[in-house]
Amino acid sequence: MIEWAALGFLALAALVHVVSAALSIWRIRRGARPARFEEPLPPVSIIRPVCGLDPFDELTLRSTFKLAHPGLELIFCSARERDAAVPLVRRLIAEHPHVDAKLAIGDDKSTANPKLNNIIKGWAGARHGWVVIADSNVLMPRDYVSEMFAAMGRDTGLVCSPPVGSRPLGFWAEVECAFLNTYQARWQLAADSVGFGFAQGKSMLWPREVLDAAGGIRALGIEIAEDAAATKVVRARGLRVRLVDRPFEQPLGARSRRQVLDRQVRWARLRRATFPLCYSPEVLTGSVAPMCAAVMAAPLVDLNGAAAAAMVAAVWLGTEAVLAKAAGWHVSAVAPVAWLVRDLALPIVWMKGWIGDGFTWRGNDMTVAEPGVASQQGQA
Repeated sequence: MIEWAALGFLALAALVHVVSAALSIWRIRRGARPARFEEPLPPVSIIRPVCGLDPFDELTLRSTFKLAHPGLELIFCSARERDAAVPLVRRLIAEHPHVDAKLAIGDDKSTANPKLNNIIKGWAGARHGWVVIADSNVLMPRDYVSEMFAAMGRDTGLVCSPPVGSRPLGFWAEVECAFLNTYQARWQLAADSVGFGFAQGKSMLWPREVLDAAGGIRALGIEIAEDAAATKVVRARGLRVRLVDRPFEQPLGARSRRQVLDRQVRWARLRRATFPLCYSPEVLTGSVAPMCAAVMAAPLVDLNGAAAAAMVAAVWLGTEAVLAKAAGWHVSAVAPVAWLVRDLALPIVWMKGWIGDGFTWRGNDMTVAEPGVASQQGQA
């Protein structure tokens, strides 16, 4: 009986894995959707919070000034004048005098989310009815704005893009790509394709009226993660969160094992706190559980356990390789090893997501123990 149950789970898991990859490939490779808006697209305010300086920040922030969209207003936000990113932002603004860009400095501290507190002044000062909020490490292609609008339908309250890892340096950056690309982006694109999209805070295009009707930018402080709050705000209005067809890059550079795992545990705890029912089955989504099931079911098909597990691994990793190639995402000779390491780490990350509440984000000690409430230390 156990063998048959294992075989049934294996068949279902393999089907979901392959179908989710196929849906992602379809989304990425299909032509642009019919736009809700006729050209020219409406003017847009782009808010980019900065906090500290990462190796690729000049590249990613400079890309904001190169966008092929008329009527842009760029608002860079820093909580502190002495932040390391401030001189870079001032220099980029000076180098592009023809671009409507400004730097806003100040820390509102009216929510438990330090990133959101940094954004509040930008939202208040934005002039346009359409507002993009984008993290500083998002690399924007020239058609960034039009790609966002292409996903905006009449039933849509928010358009987002998950990050796609690129330019990794070292093995643990490859593991970061494994988490971001063929795992997290795959699941998000597949979920959106069947009408169950979730917000991702890396890039968000808001019709201002939608968020203002919910109480304004501070409404995103109802959860410790602003993207989880955004999902709930949009769904509460009977609207959908949609994802772009071709997610935008996040250049990674070098990563350490601790950086990668700490980041994944932080995201796991946020998902567990904000969407516990969706988080619960995540432990089954990698290749480890299906390979274990293959070992248990192997006698039913006259295979030894090692051979059955190897066959499942080949299907799993082969599917991810096809997805990465078809999507144009980063893939290297060590990628299959990185995918396996990621899957081995998933149960550990999942368990840590359940048993802990605290995490650190850019020097801020925070907790998910109470929704919308967090301690903030180390902001001085």
